Amino acid sequence: MLSVSNVSKTYAGRTLFSNVSFHINRGEKIGLIGPNGAGKSTLFSLLLQESTPDDGRVMMERGITFGFLPQESAPIDDVTVLELATGHLDENHRWEVEPKAKRILSGLAFRESDFERNARTLSGGWVMRAHLARLLVQEPDLLLLDEPTNHLDLESLIWFQNYLQGYPGAILMISHDREFLNALCDSILEIAHSKITRYTGNYDDYLREKAARMEQLQGAYENQQRELAKMQAWVDKFKAKANFASRAQDKAKMIDRIEKIEAPVADAKTVKFRFPQPPRSGQRVIRMTGVDFAYGQTPVYNGLDLEMERGQRTVLVGPNGAGKSTLLKLLAGALTPQAGNRELGHNVKLGYFAQYRGDVLNMRHTVLQSAMDLPSRPGENLCRTLLGSFLFHGDDVFKPVGVLSGGEKSRLVLVRLLLDPPNFLLMDEPTTHLDMGSIDALINALDQYEGTLVFISHDVHFIRQMAKNVLHVSAGVITPYAGDYQYYLDKTKAGSAREALTATLHNAQPVAYTAPAVREPPKSKEQKRLEAEARNARSKAKKDAEQRVAKIEADLATLDKRKHEIVELLQDQATYADAVKFRDLSAELEALEPKIAKLTTEWEKAAEEVEKLAAASA
Repeated sequence: MLSVSNVSKTYAGRTLFSNVSFHINRGEKIGLIGPNGAGKSTLFSLLLQESTPDDGRVMMERGITFGFLPQESAPIDDVTVLELATGHLDENHRWEVEPKAKRILSGLAFRESDFERNARTLSGGWVMRAHLARLLVQEPDLLLLDEPTNHLDLESLIWFQNYLQGYPGAILMISHDREFLNALCDSILEIAHSKITRYTGNYDDYLREKAARMEQLQGAYENQQRELAKMQAWVDKFKAKANFASRAQDKAKMIDRIEKIEAPVADAKTVKFRFPQPPRSGQRVIRMTGVDFAYGQTPVYNGLDLEMERGQRTVLVGPNGAGKSTLLKLLAGALTPQAGNRELGHNVKLGYFAQYRGDVLNMRHTVLQSAMDLPSRPGENLCRTLLGSFLFHGDDVFKPVGVLSGGEKSRLVLVRLLLDPPNFLLMDEPTTHLDMGSIDALINALDQYEGTLVFISHDVHFIRQMAKNVLHVSAGVITPYAGDYQYYLDKTKAGSAREALTATLHNAQPVAYTAPAVREPPKSKEQKRLEAEARNARSKAKKDAEQRVAKIEADLATLDKRKHEIVELLQDQATYADAVKFRDLSAELEALEPKIAKLTTEWEKAAEEVEKLAAASA
C-alpha cells in the first residue's frame, strides 16, 4: 500500500534519516516510537507529501486515502460539531453518514446537546476530539495519528482503543501510552540514530526483541573485535621481518576488506538527578471526617471519612464522574466541604498538580527563570538538566512562559514541583503531554521522593511503577486496597488492566454518615477557668514537644548530610585506590545507620506527641 525506499532527510544541518526503507500493508497497525526530536513528525510530513526526501522515494498505491490527526491544534471552520464530524456533507449524503457520526461523537463523550453547537466555541481538547471523530467517520485507508490519546478522558480512551481494534484500514500512530500500543499494534517502527528499525509485535514484544538483538549484536561485535585484534597483532609482529613482510601485508589488506560490525549504540539513559527532599511530615498527613460535598443539588460525598499516612503512594481509580478529581481537590483544599472537617497533619507542605496549572506561572519569566525562581533556589545546571528531560531543549529554556502551549506550561509546572517538592503531593494525570523518556524521568524522580503521593492517571505503566495503594471511588463509595495495582487487579478479578481503571464495584458498601454532635449546656465560670488552665498547660507541652522535634530534625539533617557525603565519596574511583580511606568511610557509614534509625524513631514519637497535643488544643 505504501513503501519508503532508501530515504534520507536532514533538517537544520542534522541527519534525521539515512537510507531507510520500510513498507505499510493494508490493515496493519503500527506504532512509531523514538526519542523526542528523532524525526517522527518529519516522517509523517514525508508520508503526507508535505515535504520531500533529500534522497530516496516514498511510493503509494494509486487512489489511497490518508487521514491525519496532529498532536496539538487543527484548523476549524464556522460549523457545528456534527457538521465537522460528517465532513460538511451536503443534504443528499447526510442521511448516510450522520448516524455513524453521532455514534462516534457519543463514543468520544460528546453529548447529544453538543451536536448542533458551533465547533469554534469548543476548547482545544474538544476540537481535537471532533477532528478525530471526522477521521473515523471518513475511514481513510491509512490513519496517521500523533498522540491521539492526549485529549481523551479514560472512558473515551477505552472506547477509542476498542474502536481502532476493529478499524479496517491501516494505522501508523505516535503514542507515549504503552498500554495503548500493546492493545493495538502488530508491529513497531523505531526511529533512533538516523535509522528506522522494524520489530514484530506490540510494545512489550518490541522491548524483548530489541534487548535480544542488542545482546546478540554486542556479542558479535566483541567477538569480531577480538579476532581483529589478534590479526592486527600478527601483522604488527611480523611486518618488519623480511621473510613474513608480504604475508603481513596480505593480512593487513584482509583486515581492511572485512566488513566491520558497528558497536551497538545504547539508548540515551533516563536523566537522573538529585532534587531537594521535602521536610518530613507527621505520620498522619491528612484526615477528613464526616465530609459532605455536592455540586448544587448533585451529591458526591456524604459522611466521608478518610485518612492518609506518611509515605503512602496511592492511585485513585473508578468510573468517570465517580468523584476522583473531586476527592483530589478536597484533599488539596481546592474545594471546601459543605460539612465535616479536613485536617492536615503536623508539618505538612501540600502541592497540587492539576491538569491545567498555567495560572501559577509568571508569564513574563523565561522557562529557565521560572524553574530557578523557587524557595529552594536550585542551580542553573540542575534546572537545565531537568528541563531537558521534560522536552525543553537548547534555546527553549529562554522562551517566555506566555508563549508556551498548554502542554508546555503543564510540563513546566511539573518541573517546578520536582525542584521544590512538597511532602504531600497530589497529581491529576501527570503524564499527559510527556513522551516516554520524560515519563521515565518522572518515574525516576518520584522513586527518590520521600513524601506522600496521591494521583489519578490512565497510564497503566506509570500506575504500576508508582502505586503502592489503590483507592477505588464510585458513587461516593471509597474502597481501599492495601496493595499495588496488580493486587487490585487480582482482588477484583479484572479482565483488563486498562478497563479496571474505570470499573464499578458492585459489592462496595456506602460510607456511613456521621451525625452532628449534640450541643453541650452552658459552662460555669469555674469550668471555664479550669479549661483555660488546661489549655495553657497543653500549649506549653506542645511548645516543648515542638522544640524536641526541631532539635531531632536538626540532628537528623546533620547525619543525613554526612551519610550522603560518605555515599558520594564511596562512589568515587579515587576512594577505591585508597584502601584505608575506603575502610574508614565504610565503617563510619555502618555506624551512622543505627544512629539515623534511632533518631527517626524518636522523631516519629515526638511528632505524634505534637499531633496529639495539637488535636487536644483545637
